[in-house]
Amino acid sequence: MRHYKHFYINGQWVEPNKPDELEVINPSNESIAGIISLGSTVDVDDAVMAAKSAFSKFSVSQPKERLELLENILAEFMCRYDEIANAITEEMGSPNLFAFQEQAACGNGHLEATIAALANFKFLEKKENAQIYKEPIGVCALITPWNWPINQIVCKVAPALAMGCTMVLKPSEIAPFSAYLFAEVLHKAGVPAGVFNLVNGDGATVGTALAAHADVDMVSFTGSTRAGIEVAQTAAITVKRVTQELGGKSPNIILDDADLETAISTGVQSCFSNSGQSCDAPTRLLIPESLHDKARDIAVATAKKLVVGDPSQPTTDLGPVVSQQHFEKIQRLIQIGIAEGCELACGGLGLPEGLKQGYFVRPTIFCNVKNEASIAREEIFGPVLVIIPYQDEQDAIRIANETPYGLCAYVSGSPNRARLIASHVRAGSVYLNGEEGSFDVPFGGFKQSGNGREFAEYGFEDYLELKTIIGAAGQIK
Repeated sequence: MRHYKHFYINGQWVEPNKPDELEVINPSNESIAGIISLGSTVDVDDAVMAAKSAFSKFSVSQPKERLELLENILAEFMCRYDEIANAITEEMGSPNLFAFQEQAACGNGHLEATIAALANFKFLEKKENAQIYKEPIGVCALITPWNWPINQIVCKVAPALAMGCTMVLKPSEIAPFSAYLFAEVLHKAGVPAGVFNLVNGDGATVGTALAAHADVDMVSFTGSTRAGIEVAQTAAITVKRVTQELGGKSPNIILDDADLETAISTGVQSCFSNSGQSCDAPTRLLIPESLHDKARDIAVATAKKLVVGDPSQPTTDLGPVVSQQHFEKIQRLIQIGIAEGCELACGGLGLPEGLKQGYFVRPTIFCNVKNEASIAREEIFGPVLVIIPYQDEQDAIRIANETPYGLCAYVSGSPNRARLIASHVRAGSVYLNGEEGSFDVPFGGFKQSGNGREFAEYGFEDYLELKTIIGAAGQIK
């Protein structure tokens, strides 16, 4: 069992000011996997003070120095890669193969993209009689979720370091192991004391204290839209910058000239990947009305091939969802779908056959769903897909955009038609014909899916302030 009871503050592992322990549960077998400490406002004050003190020196470090630091972090990360992947399996039940190939790989992916972007980034722009400087914004509060733990941590920490900011990280208390290991990576790589700090805790205490803190200059938050609103409201008192990557209810539009078998099966697998616990999952499958039944049959056949079970087994496709509370939320929403008269094509309530413990959810598909249904509007964050028939392209676009979210969308069909549809969909990223994104293109959402962008140089801007010096251009270096 893991014991991670200390916080990382000012380059050292320190005891919490007020002992308050939390058991971390392994969601695949419901055993106690470890014990962590929950922080207090006093711990937040200590961490912010360390970050503020370190900022004066780190903010004027040369980009070349920070580039070398990031390269050291990447090298040390790769030395701990297997350990981090295994921790992700233990803390959130991610199938081990998926944890190695997808979850942990986000860490080196973001580091490599940040290094490449920093090598070519210009911190000074000259325009007529002015010089425009891009300066680090200051002390950053980084609040990250449990569903892609290393992905969300590194895509915030790496750009903050690259731009010369200092920071306090509050990872999810539900899946905290990989965050502790990453803090050890940063320490071993030589991150100066106070530049990076880690305080564990819940959102109500540590998250709120960070968002409200007068000495925090910027908050980068990833999580639910509800929690994002609370963070923004709390931060508004001190007029600090807040960037958010929030929820999603992504449409997957299948056109009538798409390769139906490929488009449907790929869409189902993408929806159920990570046990459906991804904000960009294509959870609303939009299909021409005339092709609905055929699409349903392909989707159900694909879902029934997925293996749900022990995440340590290489044949497992879906592990558990992260917690009992989350399992119960998903069950409640499946029950609402049934109660509202949505047609259940496969899956449903209860544990999958043969499983008697762990927070496993049956891969569930509802068909002939109307976009007004609760299960078509709420972010379920589990392996639940709704199939929505549409009449024509304009109807598909209307349904796709008829949501408070706008993180991602997916379109399959002939290239020209797919691109045209994509141009009318209100989403931060639109993936055509199964293409995947990369770590050097912007990621973020429209509407209630958040604001700001992450990844590579697109994530740099949120950690910078612009200073314009007018007159005597060329005199300052």
